[in-house]
Amino acid sequence: MKTGKDHYGKNTNKDIREDIIEGRNAVKEAIKSKKTIDQILIAKGQMVGSINSLIALAKKNKIVIKEVDKKKLDRISETGSHQGIIAYTTPYKYYEVEDILNYAKDRGEDPFIIILDELEDPHNFGSILRTAEVCGAHGVIIPKRRNVGVTPVVYKTSAGAVEHIRISKVTNINTTIDKLKEKGIWVYGADMHGENHCFDVDFSGPAALIIGSEGRGMAKLTQNKCDVLVRIPMVGKVTSLNASVAAGMLMYEVLTQKIKRK
Repeated sequence: MKTGKDHYGKNTNKDIREDIIEGRNAVKEAIKSKKTIDQILIAKGQMVGSINSLIALAKKNKIVIKEVDKKKLDRISETGSHQGIIAYTTPYKYYEVEDILNYAKDRGEDPFIIILDELEDPHNFGSILRTAEVCGAHGVIIPKRRNVGVTPVVYKTSAGAVEHIRISKVTNINTTIDKLKEKGIWVYGADMHGENHCFDVDFSGPAALIIGSEGRGMAKLTQNKCDVLVRIPMVGKVTSLNASVAAGMLMYEVLTQKIKRK
């Protein structure tokens, strides 16, 4: 149960749902990925434009479609921006860490994993998932406690990338890091005081990249488990970057190096 108010003053005294998907792109990706969808609600009067192709796709996949008053969608919506469509679906099924490693093995690639250390903002999480998928990460690992899960906001912000990347929830991040290191995976931590600039680091081979929480960064114990701490060069007056922006820059550095090695 999340309580209080969000950044926009919206009351959040309700359970955060993981069984609805909002927005046209997100719903479209869910249908295309063959995710189990119980039904789709569409606001009356919205049967124009891109919604028509969505309806056709839903009918092709034999998904129940219901027209409802827009006010009903407004009440259900977690994002506040449903674009006239909400899908009821089964909650996201999280993967095991071993599933992520096997996925990389099946592709004949060195594992590239993103580890999030207590990320709390769903918009940051969704953005990171979207970039991780684009950059070829094989999976994302999050802790079960004090980390946002796959909520409607995350799903929508990721533009459907949730359906194309493996996300694993673990009880203890540090224990998981130890197990990854035992398998030969090199662990890089994003830290503004890191001893190496990201463009000076060789990210070749099996790699895990740790991104800390928005407020405090990485926990000290987690930081101590990193093989290398990397920083992004900054010359302006602002002394830190948004978590999703920093993660994106580092992921693209990993991808750039991979492309250059080919």
